[in-house]
Amino acid sequence: MQEELDPALLQGIEAHQVIHRRVRARGASYPLYLWSAVSAYRRMRDMGFRPDVMHAHVYGAGVPAALVARRGRIPLVLTEHFSGVAERSLGRIEARKALFAYNSAARILPVSHFMGEAIRSYGVERPLEVVPNVVDRSVFFPAPGKTEPGAERRLLFVGNLEPSHVKGFPMLLRALGRLRERRYDWRLDVIGDGTERLSHERSTAELGLGEHVTFHGFRPKTFVAQAMREADVLVVASRVETFGAVVAEALVTGLPVVATRVGGIPELVDERSGRLVPPDDPLALADALDSTLEGIDFFDSETIAASARDRFSLEVVGQQLDRIYASVLARSSAT
Repeated sequence: MQEELDPALLQGIEAHQVIHRRVRARGASYPLYLWSAVSAYRRMRDMGFRPDVMHAHVYGAGVPAALVARRGRIPLVLTEHFSGVAERSLGRIEARKALFAYNSAARILPVSHFMGEAIRSYGVERPLEVVPNVVDRSVFFPAPGKTEPGAERRLLFVGNLEPSHVKGFPMLLRALGRLRERRYDWRLDVIGDGTERLSHERSTAELGLGEHVTFHGFRPKTFVAQAMREADVLVVASRVETFGAVVAEALVTGLPVVATRVGGIPELVDERSGRLVPPDDPLALADALDSTLEGIDFFDSETIAASARDRFSLEVVGQQLDRIYASVLARSSAT
């Protein structure tokens, strides 16, 4: 265990990293992970630290947290946002880990109602409360002053370009091919990287969309935020989204969204902030992009941003977590 020294990660909070070597012996990696995590907690306890509440993210980290919490009689809070849970793609062993972590938690915090329903589908009856992901308003904020739209509308895609096609980029390209048949006054900026990037670039050229689509590769959050301030519409073609972090970030900047109706996205986007379409339907996506670009003045950036800030800001989510911590502590003290 070593102290974290990166100020960008610390943000005024004491933090430590637990580092251990991977072992080649089959089946030994996870027990070593558990041992390392529990041993790190013991070292911190010997240094005089005893938490009032333990908060783990994702069931995999929830397993060692549960072991410590049970032994130390410490209430455990568990945030879940792993898409494998929602897709029910967990194998037998992983499902047992998840159930152990969930059933050990005083409160489970899914990032969306969609994720909460997925957790319930495993037979989990522990208390649930939806706590959305946070958007950093020091990075994501609306453009100062209202800007007039240019002659060329700007679409923005942010996501990984991986073989699973979870982000739906091939479908998006097909939709853009249909959109180009109707209008030429647009271009798409693609922020993201992955093993399928070259394949997608070739497909873009083959569809005759090279003049309309620019691939920027991976870029830091500050670049993404500025691109959102300069765009007219964020487009999301995902097939799976447990929450939709990029959607929340776009909304906080005041950017309207055209997205697929999957996972937690319908909980974020309404008729005032965008349009929703079925997944894997390029015609519906092209129609929604066309109508949104045509009626872009309908969407009020300040209204979109204000509504999103009330849901995803550090202050709002922080107050919700503070209330949850106080609640589980009070219940723990009473038992």
